[in-house]
Formats: sequence, C-alpha cells, structure tokens
Amino acid sequence: MWEWVVDCDRLFEKITQLVLAHSPSGVEREMDHLLMQELQELGVEYWQDKAGNIIVKIAGESREGAIAITAHKDEIGAMVKGVKPDGTLIIRKLGGSFPWVYGEGVVDILGDYSTISGILSFGSRHVSHESPQKATQDKLPLQWEDAWVETKCTVEELQQVGVRPGTRVVVGKHRKTPFRLKDHIASYTLDNKASVAILLALAEEVKSPPQDIYLVASAKEEVGAVGALYFTQNQPLDALIALEICPLSVEYPIQDSPAPVLLAQDAYGIYDEGLNQELLESASQASIPVQYAVISGFGSDASIAMKFGHVARGACLGFPTQNTHGYEMTHLGAITNCITILKQYCLQGETP
Repeated sequence: MWEWVVDCDRLFEKITQLVLAHSPSGVEREMDHLLMQELQELGVEYWQDKAGNIIVKIAGESREGAIAITAHKDEIGAMVKGVKPDGTLIIRKLGGSFPWVYGEGVVDILGDYSTISGILSFGSRHVSHESPQKATQDKLPLQWEDAWVETKCTVEELQQVGVRPGTRVVVGKHRKTPFRLKDHIASYTLDNKASVAILLALAEEVKSPPQDIYLVASAKEEVGAVGALYFTQNQPLDALIALEICPLSVEYPIQDSPAPVLLAQDAYGIYDEGLNQELLESASQASIPVQYAVISGFGSDASIAMKFGHVARGACLGFPTQNTHGYEMTHLGAITNCITILKQYCLQGETP
C-alpha cells in the first residue's frame, strides 16, 4: 500500500497525473476516465451519477449518520462564443478565470471529435492609440473581450474537429505540468486536482468506518456547485466536508505552512461550528495544527449545499494556496495533513 501521508514525492506524481487530465466544467471526460481507472485498481465500490459526479462508497458499520467528503474535479478556463470567418475564436470565461493569468501562449481547444491547439492572443505591443489593445497596456485591465484564440484553421477544418460555440478552451497541457519548489508544488488547476488526490488517498486507506462514507469527485463546481447540489439533494447526509484550496492574502490571517485551514464563513454563509469542532478534535488527536479563516469571494460544495438547505452541517477544510485561480502554489505537507485529519475523522478516534 502506498504511504500517502509521508511520501510527498509520490503525492507530487499523483497530483501531476491529475493536473494533466483536462476537465473544464461540463467537459470532464478525460478526468473521469483517469479517476475510474484509479478506483478500479483500488477495488472500491464506485459509480458515476447523472450529474457527472464520481462517487466512492465506503460501507460503514451503520447506515445512520452518513458523511460525504467532496473535492471538485472540474477546472476553470474559457468557452468559445463564436468563430470568425478566418478561424479566429471569440472566447469568454468559464468559471472564475482571467486571461492575464494565463498570458499569451498555447491553449488546448477541446473539440467534440478531437483536441487541437491554438494561441491565446492579446495583440501586438508596438501600437498607438489607433489600435484597441493599446488601452490594455497602460489604462484598462485586460478582459476576455480583449482576447482571442488564433487557430490558423479554416472554418471547415474547425467544424471537422467539432469546434463550435460552447467548446471549452484550457491552458495547454505542456504548460500545466507542475513544478516542485522544495516542499511546495506549483501548477495551474491545483484547484481542485490536489483535493482529488486527497480523495484517492482516503479511498485507499479508510476501511470499515463506523458510518457510511461517500467520497465525491464533484462535477461542475466552478459554475455553481451543480454536481454537489444534485448529489446532496438525492443522498441523505449527516455532514458534508468540502476539500478546497484556501487563498493566501494580506487580508486573511493565514500562513503559508503545512497547517490546513478550517473556514468559519465564506461568501455563501457560515459553516457548522459543531462539525468544525469535530474536525479540530481529529486534528488534535493527530497532533496537526489547524488555522481558522473567514474569507470572501469564495464558495465550496459545502457552503452552497448548506445555503440551499441540502445539508444541515457543512465544513470546508483547505490547504493554504498562493495565486488562487492562477498559477497556484501550496505546501505538500498541508495536503498530506488534510489526508491525516480526514482519515482520523472518518475512523472517529482510531490512531492514524
């Protein structure tokens, strides 16, 4: 069995594998295939529901008080709005993405029949006020309306690969490969591929818990927690714990460290204090320090499900992350500590 908690090298390799599986919201098939392959090798009970969630059930000694732990498998990016006669793509955001985060460079265009590459473009710099992109150099922030994707394909060629309005566009796969910076990992889409790695670790390590545990790789979270809302509407739960990144910023009392973060509140509402105390107790039993935060401009599967009345108790456990929704960076120790805390919580008092 792989020792996830101590083997940061192997954890880095697993997150790399997950990051390189494209999964823009609503077109998550590459990630789905990888996850189901992993779960089949683990020999656990799993299925995919109608909303696209991939669900692992770990049967407990009792069916009462079921718990779900979610990590969304989708990522942000862009979406084709239109195709110009010269094959240039007009694009708009998918989820909370910003064009300047990606910069000019290669993007992958996920056509219905095959994937092709294009160049995210903002226009030349050597221009005057007569060119519209001049304003983005010194006056206005760069918006998706100012960007486009060059394909150098004809409209007919794009049609043949299934590029159309609604086609997803993501940063090129070769640009997504994670980078190891001492004990940190840096990459696009650690939100939320690193959390999916935590789910896989729990699927391997948690056996015979006191109550049923559902590990949910949720779909379409970045566009409104669609998958989690479907799951929680149809599955009675005692509690839902969302795994997430947690933004590092001067406005929040969060340190870049191996200490995970428990949220007390986000933009969708407050989290359950009782559930947070239970997670803190599990962290204490495992001798892991935990940070607390109240953050804005953020929501999770748990807070959104609570807001809509689908679950009575929700919590969000995260790892401190720099450059969220960009080229993200986090401490590998914070990820492994999330695994340890949740394993302790699932087994309710057993030594991890």
